[in-house]
Amino acid sequence: MKEEDDGQIVTQHAKFCETWGITYPLRSYDIRLWDKRFSWLRTLSAEERGKFMRGLGDLLTGIPVIGYAAVIDRPGYNARYREKYGRQTWQLCQTAFSVICERAAKRARSEGCKLRVFVEEGDKTADGHVRQYYSDLRTKGMPFDTGNMKKYAPMTQEELADTLYDLRFRTKKSPLMQIADVYLYPMARGGYDPNYTPYQMLRTSKKLIDDLLSEEETPHLGIKYSCFEMVEKARERAKSKKASRKTGS
Repeated sequence: MKEEDDGQIVTQHAKFCETWGITYPLRSYDIRLWDKRFSWLRTLSAEERGKFMRGLGDLLTGIPVIGYAAVIDRPGYNARYREKYGRQTWQLCQTAFSVICERAAKRARSEGCKLRVFVEEGDKTADGHVRQYYSDLRTKGMPFDTGNMKKYAPMTQEELADTLYDLRFRTKKSPLMQIADVYLYPMARGGYDPNYTPYQMLRTSKKLIDDLLSEEETPHLGIKYSCFEMVEKARERAKSKKASRKTGS
């Protein structure tokens, strides 16, 4: 999002919450499971619940933001790196953080902008790790094998230092953190189930970075799905079984 759009996002978020009497943070997990502070969704009729979900969808597709994500399949990650590095593997959070910052920085740089990174507050240890990841990006560059990264056209350390302008932490009370939380699950699940309705809604509305890129740009600028080999193999097996059943019938 652009800094000048912050007010519009906060206003639209407030209007949605006021419409439904919500005085607490939007939480994707609780909304999807109708749980905790969103357990009242269970008491609504299917029609009213549908109205709520459409309103939430209108909020997500109506605000001036673009969704980015770095999604790592944990079983695939372990299968790929455990044998090579043992337990001394890159922490998943560092991998995801580095990738997402670099890809957002590429877009900011292409538009002549700097990038301010907002992170949801965790505990002191986790926040300390994030600060170190951010500092390392600016002073050392991307923390991966540069030979393996060539096809992704990685930014240099100098470019990252010039573009990464600021790192700030926000609590869940922040409308921006809530919007990011609700955006994240559809992007992650889309890697496993491209037909997932909320994911398709965001794509149709061109709210994900992939829908603003060419086919050639997507591998190094779009949403990053890492270590999905096992997912792809399972998907191919399912297709083969389906084709076999059709042939048999």
